[in-house]
Amino acid sequence: MIQTIKKFKWWIASAVFVLLAILMLLVSSPINVPGEETEPLPKEEVVEIAYDVYGVDFENYIIYDEVVGRRQTLGHIFSQHGLSGQMIDNVVREMRDVFDPRRIRVGNSYRAYLNNDSLETLRYFFYDISPLEYVKIDFTDSVYVSRGEKEVSALQQEASGIIHSSLWETLTSNDLSPELAIKMSEILAWEVDFYRIQKGDRFKVVYDEEFVDDESVGIGEVHAIYFSHHGREITGFHFEKDTVNGFFDPDGENLRKVFLAAPLKFGRITSGYSTSRLHPVLGTRRPHYGTDYAAPTGTPIYAVGDGVITERSYTSGNGNYIRIRHNSVYETQYLHMSRFAKGIRPGVRVEQGDVIGYVGQTGLATGPHVCFRFWKNGQQVDHRKEEFPSADPLHEDYHQEFFVIRDKWLEVLNAIGFEDDEQLELPV
Repeated sequence: MIQTIKKFKWWIASAVFVLLAILMLLVSSPINVPGEETEPLPKEEVVEIAYDVYGVDFENYIIYDEVVGRRQTLGHIFSQHGLSGQMIDNVVREMRDVFDPRRIRVGNSYRAYLNNDSLETLRYFFYDISPLEYVKIDFTDSVYVSRGEKEVSALQQEASGIIHSSLWETLTSNDLSPELAIKMSEILAWEVDFYRIQKGDRFKVVYDEEFVDDESVGIGEVHAIYFSHHGREITGFHFEKDTVNGFFDPDGENLRKVFLAAPLKFGRITSGYSTSRLHPVLGTRRPHYGTDYAAPTGTPIYAVGDGVITERSYTSGNGNYIRIRHNSVYETQYLHMSRFAKGIRPGVRVEQGDVIGYVGQTGLATGPHVCFRFWKNGQQVDHRKEEFPSADPLHEDYHQEFFVIRDKWLEVLNAIGFEDDEQLELPV
């Protein structure tokens, strides 16, 4: 009987506890009266933090944007922001494995972040190595030095022009980056002799321009290009997949040739291949079995094709020169160099586009230039009149994907006009 009473009391206590819990829940919950709207609970406000190009929440700091002055060192800059000599020595030691502090350049920009309080203690310091790359020094805990790159955005651009003197002049007169001329010359180096560009040659190009914030920092990828050269039309489209990366014509043929059109990127022809030329130094007529490309002393000279160095020598006529055997048929020679590139010696294999030396005027030369000579089956020939085969065409496994890309960019190229409003429909 006693056990029954105890059990009954336990059930009563449990029921009372449940009823109390329900009452508390009802009191804490709002009662919805029919026809009466209840105000929603206020949402938690989200605070957005603004970050600058270096990834710092700049609103919390005093910022100084400056450029490196003449004869100014990092020590001078840090001392202006209150760092002691001992701290500066510590920073320089930490920097050495990341960036040589002696390599800061006059005119390069830097930014200092100081605490937004009465002490104005230096917390972060950024030095711009280039428009894209920087060195970061973090003073928030101990000194920590690192390198980083700014976030880059790409904007698709289009350009066209009719050449009146040179590609470089046409681009700059149209407020286009000279870097675009370099990109175009690299893509078309096998198809276009940029030393023989004539008035009336024209081009179209679709490319990406890269920006950090609103500042242009260079030319990115070129998507498509058209060039009319001596009445010959060249159209190319960039294609990259797996190990394939290059420019191909509308049929998938490679724009890259076995040989470059010239051993320099830019310059001018001062003397061509001739069986009878008045020698500028000797004053007599004699054959000139080469092409002279004038350029400033120190301009890089490139191997026009893959091959092996067979000679690296000096003679009183040729000056410093290099000879390359490309295969059993072709050889090339480069004369009057100011100096040879590092590592260039007989037996060394070079690839197309490798720097092998630098323009000079050693030997019998009246000014800085490279005399470029070309052998075919042991006979010197005028390389500008030779037709060279292309590199490997695009494999048919990639054709379907390439044709989609080609058609996309061909439509964009066809929509680009010229300064005389002439529209050229490019063939597929």
